Amino acid sequence: MQRIFLIGYMGAGKTTLGKAFSKQRNLSFIDLDHFIEERYRQTIPQIFEEKGEEGFREIERETLREVGEFEDAVISTGGGTPCFHGNMAYMNATGTTVYLKISVEELVKRTEPYRETRPVLKNRSGEELRRFIEISLSERSRYYEQAAIVLQADAMVTGAEVNTLVTCLEKALFS
Repeated sequence: MQRIFLIGYMGAGKTTLGKAFSKQRNLSFIDLDHFIEERYRQTIPQIFEEKGEEGFREIERETLREVGEFEDAVISTGGGTPCFHGNMAYMNATGTTVYLKISVEELVKRTEPYRETRPVLKNRSGEELRRFIEISLSERSRYYEQAAIVLQADAMVTGAEVNTLVTCLEKALFS
């Protein structure tokens, strides 16, 4: 039985790697945010707007506990998931956590196109976006660094780079 939790900042590539890795290993893939959206029939921004961050984080905690019982699954979490309600300890106790570590500069490049669809990035650009990511990544790192495996994932743009990271993850998990 395998249960792998992918964690990291938004734009780190958790969904991209999760889909590729789960396909390679014939495991189920669950994107926690998409699972929440399907369950509640609302987008994450709508849930944030209606229930506030605390309400969303409680939904996220409950849903994580639900999907955390699934076997033979790769679970891509939201960027903030490890930082609330003891979620990091829960994931470490029930599966293998993998932190996709990305530089601030690469995160800025990857999140820039999503500024209007991600509530916390709205109206931030250029230096303001870089500074916001730098600060929030610094705050979240103490949770992320508790992962069982840390993968440097700056180079995950092309299909070949994704495949290389899948191989690195396989080695880290099964060597």
